[in-house]
Amino acid sequence: MAPRNSINLNNILKAAAEIVDTSGVEELTLTALAQKLDIRSPSLYNHFNGLVGIRKLLSVYGLEQLLNVLIRAAIGRSGDEAIHEMAKAYVKFARSHPGLYEVTLQAADPQDAEVVKVGQEIVDLVTQVLKAYQLEELDAIHMARALRSILHGFASLEQKGGFGLPYDLDDSLQMIIDTFLAGLHARYPSAALKAR
Repeated sequence: MAPRNSINLNNILKAAAEIVDTSGVEELTLTALAQKLDIRSPSLYNHFNGLVGIRKLLSVYGLEQLLNVLIRAAIGRSGDEAIHEMAKAYVKFARSHPGLYEVTLQAADPQDAEVVKVGQEIVDLVTQVLKAYQLEELDAIHMARALRSILHGFASLEQKGGFGLPYDLDDSLQMIIDTFLAGLHARYPSAALKAR
């Protein structure tokens, strides 16, 4: 049995992430979480308010984990290389943490300040990388949305078994990002030359 003083919010979130990653989001219950932590369910209320509370905290935790993965992928890189590395990191995160990734998309309240803050940090990181293409702010937002749509679509289809043909998915991802970048280069040709 874990000592009581080792139960803190970070440990609880890690345990909740393990549950959703291995068993699915619907299996995250206060009973399952308490059993995993080897504590009584009422003790969890010292850290959050019920199932809605843990899901919200887990959503923020997942977004923070994704942000950290993307930052590490972008560090020391710019332009096309940074986009490729961030794309690979995004998909790898979704593969490694399927339940946690799903929870990040199911924020209890998308207007919640903590969710918005971390989500905005991810957008800011992507738009910062897109500055290498000298895009106007609005264009950078549109391109960040396009990239997110591509990566989320790819990750979701892969998670749901949507790619049935026996061809390498990483090769597909490489080609998809190459195509996205070719479109970016074609739309902003003078800036793209500096970003390559």
